[in-house]
Amino acid sequence: MSARKRNFLLAGLALIAVVLLTGSVYIVSETNQVVVTQFGEPIGGAITKPGVHFKTPFIQKANYFEKRWLAWDGDPNQIPTKDKKYIWVDTYCRWRISDPLVFFQRVNDERGAHSRLDDIVDGETRNTIAKFDLIEIVRSSNRPFEISEDSALQDFSEVTAKIETGREKLSNLVLENAAKITSQFGVELKDVRVKRVNYVEEVQRKVFDRMIAERKRIAAKYRSEGDGKSAEIRGQKEKELKRIQSEAYSKAQEVKGKADAEATRIYAQAYNLDPEFYAFMKSLDTYRTSLTKETWLLLGTDSEFLKYLNGSGSR
Repeated sequence: MSARKRNFLLAGLALIAVVLLTGSVYIVSETNQVVVTQFGEPIGGAITKPGVHFKTPFIQKANYFEKRWLAWDGDPNQIPTKDKKYIWVDTYCRWRISDPLVFFQRVNDERGAHSRLDDIVDGETRNTIAKFDLIEIVRSSNRPFEISEDSALQDFSEVTAKIETGREKLSNLVLENAAKITSQFGVELKDVRVKRVNYVEEVQRKVFDRMIAERKRIAAKYRSEGDGKSAEIRGQKEKELKRIQSEAYSKAQEVKGKADAEATRIYAQAYNLDPEFYAFMKSLDTYRTSLTKETWLLLGTDSEFLKYLNGSGSR
């Protein structure tokens, strides 16, 4: 055999050895677990110990499964509560493959597990919520509300009702009931939570309408209080204005009285100094104010009114 043929033969044997070695060795990591199957049927138990393991090449297959906790996020479901309130409930859970062999035999892979969880967790959520009123699903404790001035005007009788179970215990009930079923599929449930609760569209619209009406009622109350306060302020303003005007009129009359008294006193002093001159000046003032171009008087020559105009000067 020539050297060239011998080299080709050795290379072929080496390639076959590599293929056989690759097909017969599988590695289990810290985060994986393996179920070995032969012609699609499991052989032995699950391999969970990390390290290098061997199998028959081409005949046996290593099926890997996640060892860590996984997340399942369900679709929102429309569920009626015990008090006939239709709501959307959105849930999620944490789960892991606790028995890989049973898991492989029952659901095959993670996609099959999600399908089973859809049925189990959603079904138990529906069954549990249907047994309780809405307030039990919304609240987790009987912590008292902080009632403000605005919220005191609203009807909180339903929201502040005393709860017996609460949202957290309801979630635990769903977990407890669902875990009894999922264990049959090699799945362990760790936690089930209600992620979101919302009214269906028809009920939501009614709730929003009620909230809008309540806001309008509060706004009308504030407007009414504002109008009342405005009327009170205007009344106080009018009252104060009249008081000021009254005091001003009283003060003006007082000043005017004092001025008239002072004028009278001055007039009296002037009269006492020269009564005849005072009478003459007052008569001239009377002529000036009472006699105009269009005034006609029929008086006798001996009238006192004309005594300073008839040229006699005085009696």
